[in-house]
Amino acid sequence: MKNFTYFRPSTTAEAVGLLENKWGPVELLAGGTDLLDLQKEYVAQPDKVVSLGGIRELAAIQVEPGHIVIGAGAKLAAIAAHPELKQKFPALTTAAGDVGGPQIRNMGTLGGNLCQRNRCWYFRDEHTPCLLKGGDKCFALEGENRYHAIFTQGCPCVIVNPSTLAPGLIALGAIAVVLGPNGERSIALDKFFQAPARAVDREHVLAANEVVTSVRIPTSAVKNASYEVRHKQSYDWPLVQAAVAFKLEGGKASDVKIVLGHVAPTPRVAIEAAQVLEGKEISEETATAAGKKAAQGAKPLKQNGYKTRLVEVAVKRALLTAAGQKRYWEV
Repeated sequence: MKNFTYFRPSTTAEAVGLLENKWGPVELLAGGTDLLDLQKEYVAQPDKVVSLGGIRELAAIQVEPGHIVIGAGAKLAAIAAHPELKQKFPALTTAAGDVGGPQIRNMGTLGGNLCQRNRCWYFRDEHTPCLLKGGDKCFALEGENRYHAIFTQGCPCVIVNPSTLAPGLIALGAIAVVLGPNGERSIALDKFFQAPARAVDREHVLAANEVVTSVRIPTSAVKNASYEVRHKQSYDWPLVQAAVAFKLEGGKASDVKIVLGHVAPTPRVAIEAAQVLEGKEISEETATAAGKKAAQGAKPLKQNGYKTRLVEVAVKRALLTAAGQKRYWEV
């Protein structure tokens, strides 16, 4: 690991003041579950590491009229266990409770989960000059790509976005509050992510001198759920994830949102799949139809065609779970 200077500010304004206007020289440290790995592999080689652990207000979860505000420093374990969040936003708390193992959940944070770097093994190998490290080739296109994207149109880099909290937050209409040298701004979570293609890009739209301070979720009465398909139950990233949210009035769904995770370089909002359900009951038949529509347009790589079927299943099961129907697949 390259030597660095460590800073531990007590306010977000102090933290922002320590950042620079380009990526690389400075890295933010929250739980450290991503950054330390990157440093050990010499993928990240900062001169300065700015810890956010001393900023108490970043860890707060506040229930306010019309919305709930979750600080970017809130631990995943705290999010998963919060009674108000569990009642209103199971799509979020289920995802938070499934991240890694207990050690990861008690160290990892909301902001870190949203802003973490991708998990592509070519990117994480210090000896591989991929696109995101200044090279001219995405090695996953013709290499080992069984966990990579199946929706890759227009994306020279075929990573999947690694955040498991993002799909649920997007489905719930969440907004990220960001602080930078020019003050505070808000970014809708469905506009927060981007598909990186160069070393100067990140998996999100933040500037290098900005910090996520909180996420605001409106408390409208929506049914919601998240469903992940995995190899194993713990300490693993999903192969495919689906998060859904909708209003249910008179047994009919409206304002339907379906968001896919781990299938594209950014969380994928499945607009046409959601339209399948507008004004209809959530049933085995309609949920299956929405799942099939969500999988349309996929262009799998040579090793990950199986993900197309998993999208169909994840969407169907997330919808049925949100609608309160029997989870027959767990019997």
